[in-house]
Amino acid sequence: MTKTYSIVFHLIIIFMLIVKIRTLLSDGSDVLADRSNRTLIHIPKDLPPSTTILNVSHNYISELWASDILSLSKLKILIMSHNRIQNLDISVFRFNQELEYLDLSHNKLETISCHSTANLKHLDLSFNAFVFLPICKEFGNMSQLEFLGLSASQLQKSRLLSISHLHISKVLLVLGDSYGEKEIPDSLQDLNTESLHIVFPLGKEFHFNLDVSISQAVSLELSNIQYVLEDGGACSFQNALRKLQKNPRLSNLTLNNIDTTWNSFMMILQLVWHTGVEYFSIKNVKLQGWFHPREFNYSDTSLKSLTIHQVVNNAYSLEQNSIYKIFANMNIQHFTVSGTPMVHMLCPLQTSPFLYLDFSNNLLTDMIFKDCGNLTKLETLILQMNQLQEFTKIVYMTKKMKSLQLLDISQNSLRIDENEGNCSWTESLSSLNLSSNILTESVFRCLPPRVKVLDLHSNRIRSIPRDVNNLEALQVLNVASNFLTNLPGCGAFSSLSALIIDYNSISSPSVDFFQSCQNIRSVKAGNNPFQCTCELREFVQRMGQVSREVVEDWPGSYQCDYPESFKGTALKDFHMSQLSCNTTLLIVTIVVIVLVLGSTTVMLCIYFDVLWYLRMMCHWTQTRQRARNTPLAELQRNLQFHAFISYSEHDSAWVKSELLPNLEKENIRICLHERNFVPGKSIIENIINCIEKSYKSIFILSPNFVQSEWCHYELYFAHHNLFHKGSDNLILILLEPIPQYSIPNSYHKLKALMARRTYLEWPKEKRKHGLFWASLRVSINIKLTEQAKEVCHTQIQNILTTSAF
Repeated sequence: MTKTYSIVFHLIIIFMLIVKIRTLLSDGSDVLADRSNRTLIHIPKDLPPSTTILNVSHNYISELWASDILSLSKLKILIMSHNRIQNLDISVFRFNQELEYLDLSHNKLETISCHSTANLKHLDLSFNAFVFLPICKEFGNMSQLEFLGLSASQLQKSRLLSISHLHISKVLLVLGDSYGEKEIPDSLQDLNTESLHIVFPLGKEFHFNLDVSISQAVSLELSNIQYVLEDGGACSFQNALRKLQKNPRLSNLTLNNIDTTWNSFMMILQLVWHTGVEYFSIKNVKLQGWFHPREFNYSDTSLKSLTIHQVVNNAYSLEQNSIYKIFANMNIQHFTVSGTPMVHMLCPLQTSPFLYLDFSNNLLTDMIFKDCGNLTKLETLILQMNQLQEFTKIVYMTKKMKSLQLLDISQNSLRIDENEGNCSWTESLSSLNLSSNILTESVFRCLPPRVKVLDLHSNRIRSIPRDVNNLEALQVLNVASNFLTNLPGCGAFSSLSALIIDYNSISSPSVDFFQSCQNIRSVKAGNNPFQCTCELREFVQRMGQVSREVVEDWPGSYQCDYPESFKGTALKDFHMSQLSCNTTLLIVTIVVIVLVLGSTTVMLCIYFDVLWYLRMMCHWTQTRQRARNTPLAELQRNLQFHAFISYSEHDSAWVKSELLPNLEKENIRICLHERNFVPGKSIIENIINCIEKSYKSIFILSPNFVQSEWCHYELYFAHHNLFHKGSDNLILILLEPIPQYSIPNSYHKLKALMARRTYLEWPKEKRKHGLFWASLRVSINIKLTEQAKEVCHTQIQNILTTSAF
C-alpha cells in the first residue's frame, strides 16, 4: 500500500510540473505529438518537423540516438518517462537548440555522458538507477534551470559543487534502495534551491544520517518515512527534524507517505512545533499502535497552519478524546484535518486563536462544537463531506461564533424541518455553502440575515418563495441542479449581482427577471429544458440584447428541448414572428387581408364580367350532366358533322356564297344553326350539342362577330370543349381585320385565342382562294360513319317527340 501511494503521489507531482512548464512555454502555436502508451521501442519516424511537444512516455524505448530527433529542430518539450533507457549521451540533443523541458524520470539510467544544454529549464533524471548523483560540470552552464530531478544511492558533496552557483527553484532528490549510513552530514548544504523534495527508499525505517536543513530552502518535503519512536531510528529522524532550526528561512514543511505509530506521530508534531516552520502539512499517513496521552507543549512556536490529510487508522482501540483535546487547544490560526475517521472535535478550553478550521471528509455529526463559546475568532469553518443531518443544530452551533464569515457544510445529509422556528444564525456570516444536501425551499426562511454568497446547488428546491425576507445583502446565489421551473425575481434580493441556475427544469423563463434584477452582472441559466414557443420569444430577444459577459455560456448551453421540431436548436437561432405570437394582431391582419381580397375579387368580377361566365358555366354543367347519362359507346358514335360554323348574320352572305359551296361539294357535312338546331331545346343547349357532335368548330371573325352576343356564347362553349376534351377543335378564320380596341372586355378569350393561336385569313386575291380552301378542307376532313348519321337522325326524332309531349 505504501509503495502504491508513493508511485501515485509522484506521478501526480510530475504531471503537475509538466502542466506548469507547458503553460509557461506555450505560446499558442505549439504542435503536440502524443505517442504515449503505444508499446514503442524507438522514437517514431513520422513526426512532423513542426513538433514542439513530444510525449513518448510509458513505452519500451531502450535507446535514444541523435538521428531519432534530428528533424525536430523546433522541439521544446520532450517527455520520455517510464521507458527502459539505460545509458544516455546528452549530446544527442545538440541539434535541438530550443529544447527547454526534458523528462527522463522512471527509466533504468545508470550513466550519462554530459553535453552543454544551456537552454534547459526543466531536467528530470529522478527514479533511475544512478549510484552517484548524475551531475557533471556541464550542468553548471544551465543558468536557466528551474527544476532538477535527481536519483542516487550515494551522495557526494563534490558532485554538488558544480551546480552550487545555480539558483534552482525546485530540486527533487530520490534516494535509491541501497542508500545507507555513509552520507556526509552536510552533503546537501551546497544546494542553492528554494524548494527541496527528498524521496526516501520505500520499506526502510529511517536510519539515515542526512542533514536536510538546506540553508537556502524555503520549502522542504520528505516522502516515504517509516518511523517508530521505540526503535533506534527515532534518534535519526528526531535529529533530522531538530536540525531544521539551522535554516531560519524554512517556512514550509511537508511530510508525505508516513508509516508510524500514534506516539511517534505526536512526537513528530511536537518536534516541528518548536522549529521555525510556519506551514506544516502531513499527508497520506498510516497510524497504528496505542496512544499514551501526554502533555503537549504549545509554547514557543512559529506555526501558523497545520494540515493533516488522508489518515488511515489501524488501531482498534483508541482514546480519541485525548487526541481531540490536543488538536482543539492548539494556539495556531489555520488547522485542517481531512480524510480521516474523526467522529468528533472538542471545544477549546479557552478562547481559541483559530481563524480557519477545515474538517472536511470525516465522520463528524451534528454534535460538533455544541454550546462552544470559545471560537469567537473563527472566520472560516469547513465541515464538507461529513455525517451532518439536522440543519437547525448547525444553525445553533454558529450562534456563538461571533466572527464567522464562511461556513461550508456541503455534501452532507442536511434536512430542514418546515415547522422549525429557530433560525439564530450568527450575524457575521456572509458566505454559506449548503450544496449537495436534501434541503427544500423551506431553507429560504432560515438563512443568515447578512449572507452575501449563498450556494444551494444540488438540493431538492422546487421554487423560491416570493415572501423571502432579510436577504437584501445577498449578492451571489447558486441554485443550480435543483427542480426550479422559473427564474426568480429580485424583489427579495435587491443586491443580487450573480445568479447560477443552470441544470434545473426551467422551460419558459419570464422576461420580468431582467426588469426586476437591475443590478445583475452575471447569469448562468443554460442546460435547462427550454420550450421554444411564443412564450420564450421575448426572453430570447432580451438574452440576445444582454452582453455576453452577463449571460455566461451563451449561446452554447442554451438550446430548445421542446417541441421536437426545434429540439437541439440554439436559442439564438430560434425565431418566431410577432404576427404568429400576437393573437390580436393576427386577427386584425386576417380581417384586413380578407377585406382587401374580397374587394379585389368584386372589382375583378365586375371588370371581367364573371357573372356572365358563371351563367354560361351553369348551362354547360347542366348539359354535361345530361350527357353523362348517355353510354360511352353512344358518345363515341355521336360525331355527325365535320364542322360547326359560327358567324354573324351580317356575314351570312359570305358563308352561304363562299364557305358552304366550297366545303359541301367535297362531301363535308356542315352544321348551321338555322338548319340543324332542334326545335324545343334552348338555344344554348342546341349550341352545345352542335359543338359536341362536330369534329371542328369554325369561327368567322370580323367586326360584326364581336358585336354578336350569340357568337360570344358559341366561342365560349367551343373553348370550354377544347379544354374538356384536350383536342385541338377550334379553327379561326379572319374574314376582316379586327382592331384590338374594338373587342369588348368580355371577349378576353377571343383576345387570348388570337394572341396565341394561328388563324386563317381570307385572302382578298382570288388566286389564293384555292390554297385557302384546300388547307381548310384538310383540317376538318374526317370520315363519318353511316351509323353515326342514323343515330343522329333517331335522336332528333326522339327529341321532337319528347318536345311534342
